[in-house]
Amino acid sequence: MEGAISSPPKRIAVVTGGNKGIGFEVCRQLASNDITVVLTARDENRGTAAVEKLKKAGLSNVIFHQLEVTDAPSIARLADFLKARFGKLDILVNNAAVGAVEYLHDPVDVSEEKFTGMDAAQRLKWMSKSSQETYKAAKEGLQTNYYGTKHVTEAILPLLQTSSDGRIVNVSSGWGLLRQFNNEELKHELNDVENLTEERLDKVLAKFLKDFEAGAVESQGWPIELSAYKVAKAAMNAYSRILARKHPELRVNCAHPGYVKTDMSINSGLLTPEEGAGNVTKVALLPTGGPTGVYFALGKEAPFM
Repeated sequence: MEGAISSPPKRIAVVTGGNKGIGFEVCRQLASNDITVVLTARDENRGTAAVEKLKKAGLSNVIFHQLEVTDAPSIARLADFLKARFGKLDILVNNAAVGAVEYLHDPVDVSEEKFTGMDAAQRLKWMSKSSQETYKAAKEGLQTNYYGTKHVTEAILPLLQTSSDGRIVNVSSGWGLLRQFNNEELKHELNDVENLTEERLDKVLAKFLKDFEAGAVESQGWPIELSAYKVAKAAMNAYSRILARKHPELRVNCAHPGYVKTDMSINSGLLTPEEGAGNVTKVALLPTGGPTGVYFALGKEAPFM
């Protein structure tokens, strides 16, 4: 449900996937910086509960709006709401994502003690073995992690352009870096930002799904292990760079929060959601006129490779 705003706020932010994990903590941190936050989630009950939790913590400048990033009418309703209520948007944090795999464990059943004595590599290996890659999950992963991000951004872009300092932060991952690919042609294409187009990205993703279905992921040089998640994040990184090139009036950046304890990582991460969110919020709150088209890892500029 949507709450009432008593007076026009100075800055407005939207956070997708804001009801738990990194997204919830990003909402908390932005609201703590005197920004009015529209927390979105696909489940209305969970989203409303998240807002109530923040309000009980003294953050009254958070409201909820339902959003399913793979559903066009849901996206349109959010855009209409923002236009009618605020007439602009200053910050969009595209955080909503799925693991693009079928999990073999319920995160609720996995405690932190499970990973005592394990380093990051061992934890990642365990997580990879605790999930199953299927065509259905891979397709859903691309639809959510890439196309969902893209469609939400496109719908809200006019409102960001109305802001005097519009920012887009796409929550990325180290798994989306081009070093994950073993095909030099694909690497070059995804890194050739001056010539890359959204249409070409569509073709790259269509080829990935075709190769995935044919069991040719490894032989065609795509990332292996959690391949759909990695490809979707790489595509999102490339799309972010295209956007930054096309819209120099905006700050469009990618933020890798780190290896965080979340449902998606089956609680295997090294950082808390609060710590991971801090690495995202830092990018969202960069000084006016800051960098654009940049990848930030743990709050610091880093290469896309």
